Amino acid sequence: MVTRRHFIMTSAALFSQPVATSVWAAPTSLRAKWKAWDAQVTPADYDPGTSNPWGLQPRFLPRRVEAKDGLTPGDIHVDAIARYLYHIQGDGTAMRYGVAIARGSLYEAGVYTIRRKAKWPGWTPTQNMIRREPEVYAKYEDGVDGGPENPLGARAFYLYEGNRDTYLRIHGTPYPGSVGGRASSGCVRMVMAHIIGLYDQVELGTTAHLHPAEDAITAST
Repeated sequence: MVTRRHFIMTSAALFSQPVATSVWAAPTSLRAKWKAWDAQVTPADYDPGTSNPWGLQPRFLPRRVEAKDGLTPGDIHVDAIARYLYHIQGDGTAMRYGVAIARGSLYEAGVYTIRRKAKWPGWTPTQNMIRREPEVYAKYEDGVDGGPENPLGARAFYLYEGNRDTYLRIHGTPYPGSVGGRASSGCVRMVMAHIIGLYDQVELGTTAHLHPAEDAITAST
């Protein structure tokens, strides 16, 4: 016979058990290793304009070039057709770097603000990336710690619209051979040694202009 007291005690036991929960830990980056990682991805006797162990087309090496009139010093412009990133200087010039952009419609032209920047950041694929290509990204759904194999590479600039994180980045890549092409899932990629050199020159609050790619230009004509 089940008494009322037995029922209450049994119910209490059932509902007072600890509930198992999964605790997600954000990817980390070991600051103590940053200097060694920088050295690992930077060629010996590195000269930005001539060092090219990656086999890039020479035009994608960093160059100081004349800037168009009227551009705001400090701003970043990504020429998605030529695959260049320009960092506008105060003397009428710009530093130009080769980049890779996103595949097809994943490239999002627009005007953004850099509201965060990070050295050797951790990375977690977005849910859209996992849904779109589960065979590629599902295994990384818990995130990847910072390091030379991390998809964001040595440095990253985080692009916002107002206070909203767009999840678009300008970042280093462990795949320098992709520079000059369309390779990413939305971001702008740079050679790691190049973005290391650019990183300290770019202030928080900088405006980043991602200009339309060739397919957008063709579709509008």
